[in-house]
Amino acid sequence: MVSMSLMRIVSPCWKPSVEGENSSNGGDAAGRAEGLLWYKDSGQHVNGEFSMAVIQANNLLEDYSQLESGPMSSVDPGPQGTFVGVYDGHGGPEAARFVNERLFENIKTIHGAEFTSENNGMSADVINKAFLATEDEFLSLVKNQWLHKPQIASVGACCLVGVVCSGVLYIANAGDSRAVLGRLERAIKEIKAVQLSYEHNASIESVREELHSLHPDDPHIVVLKNKVWRVKGLIQISRSIGDAYLKRAEYNREPLLAKFRLPEPFNKPILKAEPTILVQKLYPEDQFLIFASDGLWEHLSNQEAVDFVHSCPRNGVARKLLKAALREAAKKREMRYSDLKKIDRGVRRHFHDDITVIVLFLDSNLVSRSSFRGPLISIKGGYGVSGNGNT
Repeated sequence: MVSMSLMRIVSPCWKPSVEGENSSNGGDAAGRAEGLLWYKDSGQHVNGEFSMAVIQANNLLEDYSQLESGPMSSVDPGPQGTFVGVYDGHGGPEAARFVNERLFENIKTIHGAEFTSENNGMSADVINKAFLATEDEFLSLVKNQWLHKPQIASVGACCLVGVVCSGVLYIANAGDSRAVLGRLERAIKEIKAVQLSYEHNASIESVREELHSLHPDDPHIVVLKNKVWRVKGLIQISRSIGDAYLKRAEYNREPLLAKFRLPEPFNKPILKAEPTILVQKLYPEDQFLIFASDGLWEHLSNQEAVDFVHSCPRNGVARKLLKAALREAAKKREMRYSDLKKIDRGVRRHFHDDITVIVLFLDSNLVSRSSFRGPLISIKGGYGVSGNGNT
């Protein structure tokens, strides 16, 4: 085992359970709650600093986030790294909560099983297998609960993952969250936004084309409904963990609610759990990463978000970026931000989506030191807040 103590912070209902030493520098180790907002303004991971924030606009509490810093493998000695997860649930919180508990554990287990001294780095294959293992585990949960809780079949989560390990960045995405890199262009001395993830949303023409190619015999695989493209007229995303009712036909029948049931049976999964994965080396010009659910990107462009992070002090930057998106949401509704803040959760969902933001700063001196034994930390945010506004 690694000799260093492990700090683990899990925040159900904002009551932290802490083991080991507090090695972060962000004040309250477990983060803080402010109305509908949870935030961890600052902390230290093995590759630099980080900042996190989540706002829950929906009564279902469907957004979850995760940051793990330490061993990326279940074996010893394993490479140190940083894992980030943004899990944007829909239909209920069960899938996002499940992924928050299981995906990183599966990455460590699968990585450990395939670990050798020659290939001690992470791999796209390990991450892909972990996504599919987590999917299989959740579908087993659906099977076990189907008879007494059939709505579990209509619950799913978009999953965005980032791993920094041995100087290499891995981005895996299933759904419509997004990862953006802030890169210094030395020639012009500006920070440029580089989008790293590919979104699986039927509003994108290439996604509709992929669906048609995968389901050539189904002319209704995507349907334009109320000016919005939806897979089978039901859901905008084409990849997720969960959504068993569009993965296995045995869950697309009674007692599932009629609004989720298709008129005709299907013989292969309509949605996929397999993520698209990007792997690239990190360079000193790579300054920071922004991981966020689609609620942020509805209101801010990639470059606007990168410019904002670059121009702000690091402490609290995720919370400030989230609030910048809320100000834009208020402006679009021709209302004052101060009035938006007064709206309670549930009603708030009519004005903006749940939003999760994690900003990961990259210290090139730390990123290049794969053997560095930095602070070991585990933070899971998004487990519930009060129903009051003022955020």
